[in-house]
Amino acid sequence: MTDVPVDDRAVKAPAAPGPALRRLRELALVPALVALIVLGALVNDSFLTERNLISILGASAALALVVLAESLILITGRFDLSLESTVGIAPALGALLVIPASSAGFGTELPVALGLPAIVLVGAAVGAFNGFLVVRLRLNAFIVTLAMLIVLRGLLVGATEGRTLFDMPEPFFAIATTTFLRIPLSVWAAAAAFGAAGFVLRHHRLGRALYAIGGNPEAARAAGIRVERVTFAVFVIGGVLAAVAGLVLTGYVGAINANQGQNMIFTVMAAAVIGGIGMDGGKGTMTGAVTGVLLLGVVQNLLTLAQVPSFWIQAIYGGIILVALMIARVTSGKAQD
Repeated sequence: MTDVPVDDRAVKAPAAPGPALRRLRELALVPALVALIVLGALVNDSFLTERNLISILGASAALALVVLAESLILITGRFDLSLESTVGIAPALGALLVIPASSAGFGTELPVALGLPAIVLVGAAVGAFNGFLVVRLRLNAFIVTLAMLIVLRGLLVGATEGRTLFDMPEPFFAIATTTFLRIPLSVWAAAAAFGAAGFVLRHHRLGRALYAIGGNPEAARAAGIRVERVTFAVFVIGGVLAAVAGLVLTGYVGAINANQGQNMIFTVMAAAVIGGIGMDGGKGTMTGAVTGVLLLGVVQNLLTLAQVPSFWIQAIYGGIILVALMIARVTSGKAQD
């Protein structure tokens, strides 16, 4: 991917600061996040404790990786709704290859050194299949990935026979349970992934290529960008990130159930949209995306501490998306397709 020929004179980096009004969505999240933190401190004495803050970060790590995956795909002007199902099917297949038949496994009992890479390979395969259908066959990304979401969800239920998988080796949980400077490795991994993506999008020609493809594919192609190859690669990267997120979620929960990742895509889209990632491609930054993740993480933590029933959380996330879309309409001055 690093050898993508791009005419730097023809492709401009859209990450450069634009009019202040158009950046309102991203910038407005910081004071909103601060306000929520202050509110949390006033409402509950345990909110600002080290344990609770680390809990927010740990609970948000898997979501952050999927938001990163979706954000990269959205920047190219595409969708991938199947990421939530990849979060479930990838670690489940890896676990089923490792655990014995007596624990609902396939009976292959592969070593962990093969089971963990299998998780990443499953994510890459799902992303490659989606990319093939969308890029090569030119099928509608929304419909294709919606169908894949349903297919993968059914495969997960069938492979696990609807049961929860518990009897997995310790390495399946290590990324979420092992800490460095008291912070889980999953948080460090998510931070590193966002940092790398942010650097590439802002300073590397590949990042400029992603924005160019999302803004105007034909102009990007005329500028020498291999649009199909780059878009296909982004789908594969998205699948890999979702698979790793599934492993993180497995370690955080301590098990894999047949519903792992279900409805996660709504939260993912909420975080991306309020973080300023453009739904029509070519817009958004990793700073905005990660701030969106933290904002939703704090909101969920506050609602949990306030003992708000979990079914209200999805309704609140939906309201946040609508507000973000209205703000986007006002600040951009353009109708949304």
